[in-house]
Amino acid sequence: MSIKFGREICGELGIAEQREWLVTNGIGGYASGTVAGVLTRSYHGLLVAALQPPLQRTLLLTKIDDTVQYNGEEFPLFSNRWQGNSINPDGYQNIESFHLEGTIPVWNFAIGDALLEKRIWMQPKANTTYVYYTLKRASEAINLTLKAVVNYRSYHGGTLPQQRNQESLANGVRITMDVNNPQSFYLLSDRGSTILANEVYNNFQLPMENYRGLNDLDRHLHVATFTATLQPGESLTFVASTEIPNALLDNDLDVNDSEALVKLLDGAKSLGDRRNYEQELIKVWQAANPDLTSKVPDSIKQLVLAADQFIVDRAVDNNPNGKSIIAGYHWFSDWGRDTMISLPGLTLATGRQEIARLILETFANYVSQGMLPNRFPDSNSLTDADYNTVDATLWYFEAIRQYYARTKDNDFLNNIFPKLVEIIDWHRRGTRYNIKLDRDGLLSAGEEGVQLTWMDALVNGQVITPRYGKPIEVNSLWYNALRTMSALAQSLSKDPSQYDEMAEITKQGFSRFWNSATGYCFDVLDTPDGINDPSLRPNQLFALSLPESPLTQEQQKGVMQACEQVLLTSHGLRSLNPGNFQYQSHYGGDQYHRDSAYHQGTVWGWLIGPFVLAHLRVYNNPSQALSFLEPMIYHLSNAGLGSISEIFDGNAPFNPRGCIAQAWSVAEVLRAWLEVSKKLTD
Repeated sequence: MSIKFGREICGELGIAEQREWLVTNGIGGYASGTVAGVLTRSYHGLLVAALQPPLQRTLLLTKIDDTVQYNGEEFPLFSNRWQGNSINPDGYQNIESFHLEGTIPVWNFAIGDALLEKRIWMQPKANTTYVYYTLKRASEAINLTLKAVVNYRSYHGGTLPQQRNQESLANGVRITMDVNNPQSFYLLSDRGSTILANEVYNNFQLPMENYRGLNDLDRHLHVATFTATLQPGESLTFVASTEIPNALLDNDLDVNDSEALVKLLDGAKSLGDRRNYEQELIKVWQAANPDLTSKVPDSIKQLVLAADQFIVDRAVDNNPNGKSIIAGYHWFSDWGRDTMISLPGLTLATGRQEIARLILETFANYVSQGMLPNRFPDSNSLTDADYNTVDATLWYFEAIRQYYARTKDNDFLNNIFPKLVEIIDWHRRGTRYNIKLDRDGLLSAGEEGVQLTWMDALVNGQVITPRYGKPIEVNSLWYNALRTMSALAQSLSKDPSQYDEMAEITKQGFSRFWNSATGYCFDVLDTPDGINDPSLRPNQLFALSLPESPLTQEQQKGVMQACEQVLLTSHGLRSLNPGNFQYQSHYGGDQYHRDSAYHQGTVWGWLIGPFVLAHLRVYNNPSQALSFLEPMIYHLSNAGLGSISEIFDGNAPFNPRGCIAQAWSVAEVLRAWLEVSKKLTD
């Protein structure tokens, strides 16, 4: 599947600005924008640096206003939307085509008879973005002008610093945007000249922030103008970075005297390195799945590259090479629940077992009172980590089970098993937020004002879907964790009996979830009101999709039929039955309205994975199960290009919403495709 657009998309602003590209650096930083080049979010920028990896993401280089002078005419390549919805200039009309090369966005601008190509990528493991122009054809030279527009604020938004300093360098400019913070960044070019500027651009209008009920006006600073002449066949490399060779700081230094600087400004070499990096990801995936290599569609290869975008460094005291997973772009950090759900699809399904182990070991350092953290705040401080989750820790068991099944890594298992024993013990006797094992073998959890399950929306202190009591997916995971502990104990020649006994009690207690009146399961048992919640939600799918199911075959079929007939959509499953009076078909508006709809009908893309695997279990029809993934393949050309969105509206046409690239959405489509495809080859 080739993601490529011509003027039919690029020349239609309303369409082109809804298609967004994303490149990442593996430490939490990214660059992102729209095909049209118009800013539509606070989160857009050419260098959003992770100043405290993988967090403290800070917008540095917002955009480049690039213009070409050719044959006596001026052609803007950029577009801006100003307050009042005014577009000026309309450079998007000069885009002849756009495509993704791996994850690298590529534009071709038609300038009379000339064709100028532009690429953007990031250097792995560095807060460094490359913008690379190549004059593919022309009857004479062009003059290229680049106005660098910057900021220094949180990627969530904020104000432009009032005090800043720009300093000319041999090949560009060093910028210190906040005199109270010594962090500098650098804008460099391998050719031409640079003139400093200090011009504030006010009133950029951001339609996606308006849609989300947030401040939709922004301001940025034009700090420098780069100019250069390009002959046909020549290229220009523009670099934005927080990391720069020290030798550059000598203004009298000739560029040829600095090997490090020459290397930094070698755009062709950096582009080749980036291509090789992505090609190696595909090779690793192919080596891990040799039986499928000849049948792999390009769309799956695209998802393998997308999977890498979420994997980031997270150093811990006992391992500077620790790893984690960003839950989604643009605004999520690394979340415990999302990480454990995503890990199998992002790492094991892509042949990167060593990354999986590093993630599992990294999170072992954060286990507290038998719990994994739910979220790491931007402060990146362990003391500020939130442990308000009942299911993240249980997903940890499933991630470990899948890792061990793939690797038989006994060294890892020996090291991690005592931690798993500790987690089970904490849950037996009780831990935070009233999470504890009840007499019926089921886990109960809940505390006023706290949402512990993945349906975790909280608005002004009000929990939208409290689900206090015994949620079905939590107890599906608990049962699966006990069976996993038994199997792992046996692998280590340890006595599994206590876990087998606990699992049998849980299985008996789980029978209470069956609602014979509806023919499917209750969502939550023993709520504070003393009732069992009969709402039809997708959570019961996990009693089918996890390896160990406590339901009978007939019950599994009932659950499957209810979910496929009522909750299934082209892009995942609705979070609530449309017939429920609380159902909301549209996700949008201010935070209150968005969060109120978040789990009350909104479609979640990641749920298509459990659905497909549950369908395979119940009907044993791999071809039919695989067909449910096809709409997600079409979706790769919409919203976050080459990736999968977080959520979708509950009603047709199921417009994409939320994050443009979500880890567990990508992971679960990859994992489900792999598992079902293997069945087809058996």
